[in-house]
Amino acid sequence: MKRQGKTLSEWLTTRFVLVVRDEETFAERAAYRLSYVKILLLAGIVFTILGGLSFLLATTLLARIFDPRVAYRETDRKMIEMERVVDSLKIASDEKDVYMASIKAILDGEVEDAEDIKAKVIEKAGEQETEVDLKQLDPVDSVFRSEFEDLEIKSAPINVVNNGVEDLFFFPPVSNGVLSKGFDIRNGHYGVDVLAKRNEGIKAIAEGTVIVSSWTQDSGYVIGIQHKGQVLSFYKHNSVLLKKVGETVRTGDIIAIIGNSGEMTDGQHLHFELWFKGNPVDPVDFIPFE
Repeated sequence: MKRQGKTLSEWLTTRFVLVVRDEETFAERAAYRLSYVKILLLAGIVFTILGGLSFLLATTLLARIFDPRVAYRETDRKMIEMERVVDSLKIASDEKDVYMASIKAILDGEVEDAEDIKAKVIEKAGEQETEVDLKQLDPVDSVFRSEFEDLEIKSAPINVVNNGVEDLFFFPPVSNGVLSKGFDIRNGHYGVDVLAKRNEGIKAIAEGTVIVSSWTQDSGYVIGIQHKGQVLSFYKHNSVLLKKVGETVRTGDIIAIIGNSGEMTDGQHLHFELWFKGNPVDPVDFIPFE
């Protein structure tokens, strides 16, 4: 009778033993019970592992070495990142240019039409009880009030006691100075005039950064400092400026020499202004001048 062949299932489940013997003594070292199913399963696992490793190498290390597209993609990514950085730097530079242009306009006396400025004041100030006659404002102060830092223009000095500036300590800008003209916002005098001896050093009232250091026709040699808490100080009619824009100054540092420069002066003195959040405040309320 002819012998019937094995089926596939019988062939896969056929068991055999793999014996490992010593080469010299033929002593049995190990024995492994196998079947074709186990062999195929083991081969599949090994193939999967090797395939995964090959794919990983092909998409990472080997791709970086041999595939030029990877280098192109990396270059594109770096270019995009650099464009973002350049854009952010350009925005920051434009903002700084606008900031400095506003300061320059303040010092150069470049103002808008008085009626336009008045319309802006009425729109922003709302129900202010006291309104400044903007037609009589000094050109420098008009631009400062309308453009500087996009802050609202007020028609009267702000109540600084309720805004945190009362806790700040300010150093007198001149030693043994004598007030010759006080703060008068109604007449467009947004600071105080201080008399001092010849060649007296002008000192920074607090630490900060110099944002203005230049000459203007009306105010002569002017230096301005940005302090903490949105406080600005301006020193006008100097004879010499000792600090440049961007320099950091400490409280009491000499920044200029008193003088009589500019057209809007009638003798040697310091015109000192103190601004808080875009509004002029009376320096006498915070600094002992005498």
